[in-house]
Amino acid sequence: MSQTPPRRFSLFDRRSWPEARRIAAILRQETIGGALLLAATVLALAWANSPWSESYQSMLSYQVGPSWAHLNLTLAQWTADGLLAIFFFVAGLELKREFVAGDLRDLRRAAVPVVAALGGVAVPAILYTLVNLGGDAARGWAIPTATDIAFALAVLAVIGRHLPSALRTFLLTLAVVDDLIAIVIIAIVYTRDLRVLPLLGALVPLAVFTLLVQRRVRSWWLLLPLAAATWTLVHASGVHATVAGVLLGFAVPVVRSKRAGGPDAGPGLAEHFEHRWRPLSAAVAVPVFAFFSAGVTIGGLNGLTDALSDRAAVGIVIGLVVGKPLGIMTATYLVARFTRATLDDGLAWVDVLGLAVLAGIGFTVSLLIGELAFGTGSTRDDHVKIAVLTGSLLAALLAAVALRLRNRVYRRIQEAETVDRDHDGIPDVYQDPA
Repeated sequence: MSQTPPRRFSLFDRRSWPEARRIAAILRQETIGGALLLAATVLALAWANSPWSESYQSMLSYQVGPSWAHLNLTLAQWTADGLLAIFFFVAGLELKREFVAGDLRDLRRAAVPVVAALGGVAVPAILYTLVNLGGDAARGWAIPTATDIAFALAVLAVIGRHLPSALRTFLLTLAVVDDLIAIVIIAIVYTRDLRVLPLLGALVPLAVFTLLVQRRVRSWWLLLPLAAATWTLVHASGVHATVAGVLLGFAVPVVRSKRAGGPDAGPGLAEHFEHRWRPLSAAVAVPVFAFFSAGVTIGGLNGLTDALSDRAAVGIVIGLVVGKPLGIMTATYLVARFTRATLDDGLAWVDVLGLAVLAGIGFTVSLLIGELAFGTGSTRDDHVKIAVLTGSLLAALLAAVALRLRNRVYRRIQEAETVDRDHDGIPDVYQDPA
């Protein structure tokens, strides 16, 4: 009696149709956010290098907030600590949903973006450290490890509109895992003065928040004060306040249990919160942070040369442009070898290389880590900003070349993914052959 051969494991194969639609909706919002991010960056650079640059610096240093709660922060600090907490809240929701209810419940599928993200963090950090051995810039080793998904998708909107959905999903998931690794690094490495009592105190509103969302309570007047209290206490503890966003995101249930109400398990609040908060993160939080962080005075060609001659800047550019693609490509190839997987039909390793180079666009989190490592407004922080912008621009240009060369192939794959001959709303390639 013949047995059905085991299904061949394919890298970057198609996701289920519901998952494909969900990812497509996310990518549309992130692409719009990426365009706003680019606009905010250009505006900040133009203002910081104009005759009115002093007014830009004055705006950054303007303080607001209650001093009794140790929240008399500058506007630049509010954007880094406050607005980015929203960004990391959404990242926490997305990551938890992907592994609990998404297609990445399959360990083999999950291994590809997770291992790729680890490689994309480790190799840039190693290269940066090698460049800065024995110097005073070694503290910035984590700066070139991050991928900015909004910036990368904005580039894709221009150069890779026909990129297959599986590759887009890979890039999105890799960036989300990348963000999680970044927040762990921020919490462990860049926490200088840890105060235990406020940190323990943050567990109280976090626990109440968790209890309420597990019971599907979505009343903003209950949840927002608890989230704000958690954020305030984490900020007071010395741990970077964005960690509170991730913890709150992880607390939200992805799947409703039977005890939470209803005869059967169903969707939890994660999808609802993600739908509400992702537009605010992509269209407001990240662009505003970029506007307050990317405005660096370059000082003409001489200033650019001086900045990029800093060993920290050299390490960042090498880490983003060389380290990111090298780490992602090596890790992905090793996963393929270990699992004996092959690339999906129509794809080649040059496609993976193009995405790996695109992942070298490190912006939002890279700027944040640079500020934490060297201090906001310092000369080295300015050099870091110029290096991040330069490395991200080079990565975008190189990725554009690699992906445009394969545009005809991507167009054919996309056309196959959108054919719906029986007009049931589901493309034929997503139909169950059984």
